[in-house]
Amino acid sequence: MQFTPKSQAKTPLLDAIRQYVDLPHAAFYTPGHKQGKGISPSLSELLGAAVFRADLSELPGLDNLHAPSGAIQEAQDLAAEAFGAEATWFLANGSTSGIMAAILATCGTGDKIILPRNIHQCAIAGLILSGATPIFISPEYDPALDITGSIVPAAVAAALEKHPDAKAVMMVYPTYNGVCGDIGAIARLVHQHGIPLLVDEAHGAHFQFHPNLPPTALSGGADLTVQSTHKVLGALTQAAMLHVQGGRIDRERLSKTLRLVQSSSPSYLLLASLDAARQQMALFGEKLMGKTLALADAARSRIAQIPGLSVLENLKSSPGFTNLDRTRLTVNVSAWGISGFEVDEQLAALGVLAELPSLQNITSIVSLGNIPKDIDQLVTSLTIISQGQDPQAKPNPWQDIFQQWQAEILNVHPSSFVLQPAISPREAFFAPTIALPLEKAIDCISAELVCPYPPGIPVLMPGEEIAPAAVDYLRQIVTLGGSITGCSDPSIQTLKVVQINQ
Repeated sequence: MQFTPKSQAKTPLLDAIRQYVDLPHAAFYTPGHKQGKGISPSLSELLGAAVFRADLSELPGLDNLHAPSGAIQEAQDLAAEAFGAEATWFLANGSTSGIMAAILATCGTGDKIILPRNIHQCAIAGLILSGATPIFISPEYDPALDITGSIVPAAVAAALEKHPDAKAVMMVYPTYNGVCGDIGAIARLVHQHGIPLLVDEAHGAHFQFHPNLPPTALSGGADLTVQSTHKVLGALTQAAMLHVQGGRIDRERLSKTLRLVQSSSPSYLLLASLDAARQQMALFGEKLMGKTLALADAARSRIAQIPGLSVLENLKSSPGFTNLDRTRLTVNVSAWGISGFEVDEQLAALGVLAELPSLQNITSIVSLGNIPKDIDQLVTSLTIISQGQDPQAKPNPWQDIFQQWQAEILNVHPSSFVLQPAISPREAFFAPTIALPLEKAIDCISAELVCPYPPGIPVLMPGEEIAPAAVDYLRQIVTLGGSITGCSDPSIQTLKVVQINQ
């Protein structure tokens, strides 16, 4: 982390906005509330009046996100230096827009892209927009811990061998649980085929700022990475960044695709928060992350002492679990005989709001905004919940059900699981569809993305044939009280399928 403190202390966009905040003037430009003068009193009471004075648009001196040459460009250049990139783009539509733009910048209609089966739904949107054909590979999954890891080098190698005409590979690094795969090995494989590695690094924006955090995607060899700066750093919600290095990404085309998926009126509050978050981390990031890691480690140690609980540690024995972000606390509650969803509800009743419940786990994010009191409240609440648990409770039935589906659908060997859908997600999205009873949808082509919780891995993607095992699995999920997202009928009585003209 070699920064130039003098330059990184600057906040060019923040300073440009401040000039307008302090400048008395008659406003005849958007937004309509005119620096808060016309804002709803109830909203002003909640947020305060000052924030609206900075809610500005593309005024002289404030630059333009879609053709930056002034304050925004200078802020992006500083961000590139701070985050270890050659070029950086600010995103006001979240990482979602960055992922979609990355796919659009590297793939066109009919082009193949290799990506994990548990990719975020925004990547599916990118496939629909681009017309690209996905080649799905299975990530590692540890059923005993109910944790999904990364795709592994062997799986990527198998996919590239079977589909040497692929235009790009995308991976998730880290996962929601903080699990990191072997990005260096995967990058080398991908680059041997002369194509770029795209990385959904939404949850890893902080990696750059402390040596005890996993290596960044860029340091591992990624050509393009997208980070949700708001998720773990000090930016406002929806503020994100896209970073690029090397010559495998056409940067002009990337700029064009970003214009397609981002608002033409981006919020300058979001953009300014990116400028400020970059300055904060460049100047004080290692100290802030050191405190964050200390809090997380203290929480991990204390939680491990609560009967029936264990906290996810690094699993270097598996190629899909190469590293772990220690600021993620994934607590396994399976020994209590209740699900993470139930524990999540009990924690909320005690005033603790976690990030992600799943079948066997409850995951919390410890960030630079947490304080020791937060850790105390989390540990105390888990201790209270533990006192009401039966140590002789029966194991949760979900594990066997998912293992059966994994064996039938995903295949227990990720390196051998390479799947190309029957038609592209774009074709399935725009095709005429019909809703069929679940049992009659077998062997039809899905028009929906169907994702059950738990475990949060898509069972069906648009364009895939619907296998009998997938239907059986979905039935079991609903019977046991799981929830289904992405489909038009959450009760899963019917599925929308592509209507084939006879």
